[in-house]
Amino acid sequence: MASVDTVDDNRRFAKEQKANFPLLCDTSKDVTKLYGALTTYGNNSLARRWTIYIDKEGIVRMIDTDVKPMSAGPDMVANFAALGFEKK
Repeated sequence: MASVDTVDDNRRFAKEQKANFPLLCDTSKDVTKLYGALTTYGNNSLARRWTIYIDKEGIVRMIDTDVKPMSAGPDMVANFAALGFEKK
């Protein structure tokens, strides 16, 4: 997971959500921009809520640009299976 929020904001989010995975703090917004997920709203640059599926070889296999927060978890599991990603 990547976020353009501050390290402190991401730590707070991870603790609240009991995240058991690493969060990338992209405060420079460089990575977000490289993936085409940076957008502008007024005078602010924000990250779009996208899920980018990258395989072990570093190849982008899918970009979900229609992420729904209420079903994001099950949607990711279904997409992992459809893409043939192995379970651990």
